[in-house]
Amino acid sequence: MNKETTLDARQKAIVTIAAFTTTGDTARLKPALNEGLDAGLTVNEVKEVLVQMYAYAGFPRSLGGIWTFMGVMDERKAKGIEDEMGKEASPLPADFNRDAYGARVRADLSGLKEVPKEDAPYQKFAPIIDTYLKEHLFADIFARDVLTRQERELATIACLASLGRAEGPLGFHMGAAMNTGLSKGQMHDFVKVLDAEVGKDEADSAGKVLAKVLEARK
Repeated sequence: MNKETTLDARQKAIVTIAAFTTTGDTARLKPALNEGLDAGLTVNEVKEVLVQMYAYAGFPRSLGGIWTFMGVMDERKAKGIEDEMGKEASPLPADFNRDAYGARVRADLSGLKEVPKEDAPYQKFAPIIDTYLKEHLFADIFARDVLTRQERELATIACLASLGRAEGPLGFHMGAAMNTGLSKGQMHDFVKVLDAEVGKDEADSAGKVLAKVLEARK
């Protein structure tokens, strides 16, 4: 099938790694990690997916995924498998403006040409969460160039779809994933990967959210 209508092996691995890290299902995470490395993900790319999960699923799940990955790496090393480490994150400039960078990234993911001048209600109600979102999530994390924004959004929607009862954030991030270049066909394929690898309930819920996102984008 056309690459524009399906996810490739690396992308599918990001989906399953993020999903099983979120649910804490280490028994299914182990083969997903192996499949990701075999599909061409570098060690540092896998680490980056696992680390990012703390922002959405919490430190316990993220750390659980990291411990599982450490075990997988030990097993692969014992078998004589040499995995590519991959690049490290580039250093940020000394004058890096986290607030401005994070605001711009969020606007880009939202499909906006300009950063909104008016704050949303939640930003006014709890300004500190907006600071964390801009300066930490969309700056500290997204500025790390080990993964692309598209790969980060793919991991995010896999996490939110597996988390459950997160339809609002999932809808936003599905739109953001498409704003990074994922096609309609690839988004449908994402739901198929959930159905085949993660669970029918997760796939059904994600499919309903995707239908609303696609309708709104017409």
